[in-house]
Order: sequence, then structure tokens, then C-alpha cells
Amino acid sequence: MQAFANSLQKGEKGCFFTKLRYLCVFRLLVKRHIFCTDIEEEQELNRELLIVFFVILSRFLRNKRDILLSLQRDYKTIMNIAKEIKRRIAEFSEDYVFTASDFEIESQNQSAVVKALNRMVKSGEISKLTKGRFYKPRKTQFGELKPSAYQIAKDYIERDGKLIGYITGYSAYNALGLTTQISSYIQIGTNKSRRSVKREKYTISFILQQNPITKKNIEILRILDAIRFIREIPATTPNEACLRLKEIVRNLNDEQREMLVKCVAKYTNYVRALCGAILEDIGCNDSILESIRKTLNGVTEYKLPISESVLPTKQNWRIYEPSRK
Repeated sequence: MQAFANSLQKGEKGCFFTKLRYLCVFRLLVKRHIFCTDIEEEQELNRELLIVFFVILSRFLRNKRDILLSLQRDYKTIMNIAKEIKRRIAEFSEDYVFTASDFEIESQNQSAVVKALNRMVKSGEISKLTKGRFYKPRKTQFGELKPSAYQIAKDYIERDGKLIGYITGYSAYNALGLTTQISSYIQIGTNKSRRSVKREKYTISFILQQNPITKKNIEILRILDAIRFIREIPATTPNEACLRLKEIVRNLNDEQREMLVKCVAKYTNYVRALCGAILEDIGCNDSILESIRKTLNGVTEYKLPISESVLPTKQNWRIYEPSRK
């Protein structure tokens, strides 16, 4: 008992089980004290009882103080994190989409980051796109604008600084002047097949691209995608789309046209045929046309609803309207 009392006096560090042991010893000492008949032994027990009692009391008070200090530290940490997040968000451009990982804060404090962001959503300082994704809204007299297609889907376009996809489809058709319609569908060209995903009201779908995706060839790939889906471009006709595509291709420089010819080789036959007819119509040289023509079998006919008045060279590439040859 003396040895145990001495260990308590030295402030032996303990956990829950050590504290429980203190209480058991205290109870045992009390029991012995009740039945004690020897005066000297009673005095020794009194001393041991006092030691155990004060150790238990001091540990309780120390733990209480530690808890308060810990809470105070946590509060300061949370307030500092919130302050840092607000500072960083103030530097973001409007409509920029971000996640908790955009803030350089220790992993053990990530939950505090998420809570701070959710509080800012409630206060109207930022908006929530979907779970874990936030953006700094662009506000106009007509209301709050949603982020751009690129911002909404940028994690499917770039990863760790590497380009893995590109915006195509409706957003690209709009940028190319092929349609004025704005859609809630976002299409991404990618080298890997993926299933469609939903983000708030937006549906992100993926179009398999056989060519490598680089910053230099993205505009060319968008043009070829428009040729590929010429029958599906909204709020326009294939004839109107063809006229606009001829204008776009005509404005390409020699390097871009060479890239167009190189990339179209990975597309299906009718895309190569239509691309060849467009290039011939705008007066492209024979060597370029021949490099495309030799990839076609010369027998297959392609049914596309494009009139001869819009594309006079189409029959040279065996392109016919669906109703007749």
C-alpha cells in the first residue's frame, strides 16, 4: 500500500483504468479504516487516505483544465481556419469551383474546412454545386449565374496538371457559332470510356476520343466532333451547320489544316468523307485531299441530309441525301 501511495505522490501518469484503480484503493482504505482498531495503523491509513484523495482530486481538476485548454485550442484553430478560407476565397475569380482540398490545410483539420465552407453557404457568401463542391457565384441584376461548363466538369478535364479531356458537344457547338442553344448537358471528349454522371441539374456525358488529347489539337477535335454529330446539333439544320463548318475550316491556317487531316484519320468513314468534301469545296490542295481519300474504300456511300447547293463537292466523296443518290 505504501508503494502504491508513493507512486501516486510522484504523479504517476494514468488513463481511465489507472483512475479506476485509484478509486478502488481509496474504497479499500476507507473499509480498512472503518474496521481498524490499532491507533498507529489508523494514523497510517489516514495519511494514505489523504494522499489518495488529493491525488484523485488533483487529477480530476487537471483533466478538467486540460479539457478546457483543448477546447480553447480547437476554437482558435477553427477560427483561424475560417479566416484563412475566407481570405483564399476572396482571391478566387467569380464562378470558380473548388473543394476542401483546394486549401492547404492539414488533413486532420479537413472536417473543420468542410464545416467552415458549409457555414459560408448558409450565409450566402458562396454557393454549393454538389456534395463537396462549392463556387464563388457571379451575381448580376438578373440573379446568380451558374459556373461555366469547364468549371463544373474540370476534374474530368485536368488531373494533377495533366490534360485528360476537353469540352465538346453543346458547349463547343455554341462556342463555334453552330447553335445558340444552351444545354444542361455537358459533354467531355476523353480517351477512356466512362458512364454519365449528374452534378446538380447538369448531366456530364463522355465521348470516346481515339486521338491523343493535347492543348494544340483541342480546337481541331471540337471541329471534327461537330462534323461527326452534324445531324444532332440543336436549333440548326445539317445544311446550316455545314455552311458554318466550311467557314471555320476555311479560316484555319496551314498547320491547323494538317492537324485536321491527321486527326480525322481516327474518326469513322463518313466523318472523313464529309471532312474531305468540305476541304475540297474550300479549295484545299490535292495532296491533302488524296491523303484522306486513300483511307476510304471508294465503294461505301454515306447518307447525310446535306444539299448539293451547300456542298457541291459531296458526290466526289460518295455523300448522298437519304431520299436519293
